[in-house]
Amino acid sequence: MSDFDNNNLVSEPIAEYITSFSNSIQLTLAFFGGLAALNLNDKIASDFDLMRLTRRGIPKNAMLNFVKKISITLQEFSNIMHISDRTFQRFDDTTLIKSEYSEKALELARLYAHGEEVFGSLDKFKIWVKMPSHVFKNETPFSLLDTSIGFDLVKKELGRIQHGIFS
Repeated sequence: MSDFDNNNLVSEPIAEYITSFSNSIQLTLAFFGGLAALNLNDKIASDFDLMRLTRRGIPKNAMLNFVKKISITLQEFSNIMHISDRTFQRFDDTTLIKSEYSEKALELARLYAHGEEVFGSLDKFKIWVKMPSHVFKNETPFSLLDTSIGFDLVKKELGRIQHGIFS
């Protein structure tokens, strides 16, 4: 190698940037029944893996596990998903649900996982999400989840609660 080549070598270590595997991802997947219920062989290690799962679709039976775990009716779930409950019921249990519905279900699961972390238990969060609040003009946080703006409002309020800022 010439002196010119040696002067152009970078001697710094290569940094690898990855999205870390967080506890909230584990909580989110548990709502659906874990990797087996999602028909996954590989672990979900990043938000990119969650994105791939969303694009592939979530099996109907995993979504039903989720509905049961968060104690809502299929009608309530269908309203949030913007799909009729009869259409949803027609799918076979192993059918992969289209990405737009899978994405909404995953976003709802992430919200419930965050709520569980903030309140210290899923049961406490389930009570809070169904109680009317003056912050939400006397609507329940749950009633706002049929829109992306509603999701944002609920997430922001969870953030304020988490940091001790009460509205």
